Amino acid sequence: MADWKTRPASDADVEAVAELRAVVLREDLERLGRYDARRVRQRLRDGFDAAHTRVIEVGGAFAGCVALRPAGGVRRLEHFYLAPHVQDGGIGSAVLRELLERCDRDGVPVRLNVLRGSAARRLYERHGFLVEAEGPVDVFMVRPPSPRPPSPCPPSP
Repeated sequence: MADWKTRPASDADVEAVAELRAVVLREDLERLGRYDARRVRQRLRDGFDAAHTRVIEVGGAFAGCVALRPAGGVRRLEHFYLAPHVQDGGIGSAVLRELLERCDRDGVPVRLNVLRGSAARRLYERHGFLVEAEGPVDVFMVRPPSPRPPSPCPPSP
């Protein structure tokens, strides 16, 4: 796996993230008859919240992003995009594992939606996400928090 890290996003990252979204989603959106070059970027701009977004860097360069937004008693996993040249190298799984471990510690479920037919669905299923509902474009998934292992018992006196 390549050398990667995450950093907090800033408002200055929005255009790089919008462009990456357009690249990553294009094939699936075209297959679904929903690709619009302007709209795919604008939807990201409209929903971008730097406070809940992490930028993924590989070798010190921008390579993706992920957002984990509180929504009531759950977290919403949003805008999880990796540049094509770093996909399938284990980075997506590693990033997702870190986020889910945090949610498990907090005892909160995670919800997301993924485009119907997207290869990303397999990643989410491998990490315990279950289908809640399917629409014509999106598949809605949830992952309950994994139970914490029991604390070791203190030694008897």
